[in-house]
Amino acid sequence: MTVGFDQDLPSDVYEYNEIRKNMDWEKSGVASLLKPPPVSQHLPSFDAKGNPCFKPYRGSGKLQGKYALITGADSGIGRSIATLYALEGVAGITIVYRDEQEDADAMYTKTTIEAQSACKINLIAKDIGYEHTCKEILASHLDTFGRLDILVNNAAEQHKVTRIEDLDCDTVERTFRTNVFGPIFMTKLACNHLVAGGVIINTASIAAYRGMDVLVDYSATKGAVVSFTRALSQQLAPRRIRVNAVAPGPVWTPLIPNTFSREEIQNFGSFPPFKRPAQPCEIAASFVFLASDDSSFMTGQVVHPNGGTVVNT
Repeated sequence: MTVGFDQDLPSDVYEYNEIRKNMDWEKSGVASLLKPPPVSQHLPSFDAKGNPCFKPYRGSGKLQGKYALITGADSGIGRSIATLYALEGVAGITIVYRDEQEDADAMYTKTTIEAQSACKINLIAKDIGYEHTCKEILASHLDTFGRLDILVNNAAEQHKVTRIEDLDCDTVERTFRTNVFGPIFMTKLACNHLVAGGVIINTASIAAYRGMDVLVDYSATKGAVVSFTRALSQQLAPRRIRVNAVAPGPVWTPLIPNTFSREEIQNFGSFPPFKRPAQPCEIAASFVFLASDDSSFMTGQVVHPNGGTVVNT
């Protein structure tokens, strides 16, 4: 993934900017090109005096000894999910990313996680849009770890098109292959390897509910993810496999400057009530909840960490 430019969010949109400028955040891969860079394992908070600060995420063994496969985990939300899972005791994670252009990001994620936890990381670069490559991904995971407890279908792509007349078939197919076909193929192949108590979590989006006029095909794919989650949860409930989704609102990830103009980024995530985009860690915490026994009575549901937008489903 190539970020086209460095871009600061205006200080009145993101109140933590000054703090982040003085801290040593992610310095490798695409994340290093964002200013300020995204935060994978610190949560925005307030100190005892009510001043904004960042607090490190502290695991409590909620996922101890489990094994996870996460697509699109080289950067952004996926990187943060992998990081928090490791901090919660996951023993091994397969991180899936598209191709060698993302090697640096994937290696940074692997190195960082293994340096601060006992979790082992298996990297594999494959396009999830095709069933035969999904077979190779699952084989790599099982050869490495021998067990699968958590499948996170997180990888996605989006392409800004302002007029439906300009939306070409190749772009539509590419977006659907990554965002819809990939989760279906990965789930189809993984189901027989998930034991009772296994979990599948899909990444949806607020775009599935609000729609985005410049991301028509992307919005459609995320609507499909929501429906896929609901239908699959009914099918897999007798096998004691839970299926849920997370529908983030605006999140500060490398996907944003890759998609929008400087002017659009200046207002990114500025709508009420929080008037700021989320950090990846703020979204990843929902994936911890859905993977853990804390959500043992939840299936077919969508969690909405979106900064206050009311979603009626």
